[in-house]
Amino acid sequence: MVPRDRETFDGFLDGYADGDGYRMPRWHGRTLVSANVPFLRELASVIGARFTPASQGLASHLCVIDRWAARGTFVPEQHPLPLDEREWVRVRAVRPRRASGAKPFTLYGFRLQPHRHFLVNGHLCGAV
Repeated sequence: MVPRDRETFDGFLDGYADGDGYRMPRWHGRTLVSANVPFLRELASVIGARFTPASQGLASHLCVIDRWAARGTFVPEQHPLPLDEREWVRVRAVRPRRASGAKPFTLYGFRLQPHRHFLVNGHLCGAV
């Protein structure tokens, strides 16, 4: 999660809710679901929300109202992007990988050479 700007961060929240969460039918907001408590705790501090991890079960929930930005806790971050975006790259192979878990999804692996970083919706990603 890189809070680059408010618009990008809102897109991140929407995307996260589409995958591991849901829009609330009775109020303007979304609920995010994760077993990653440190991630939800950090996200709660960014949006100025209270968060209490689930005491039982595998997943915790974080409620995010649509007016979260009015709390004034969001601080945009700028990170250097060591990319040369003027170049095209050749995709040599795309191989699906097996993914385990209760929720079906598709997982792909990427090998990046010679550059080990790329952008996804304005967020710097890279191979480790």
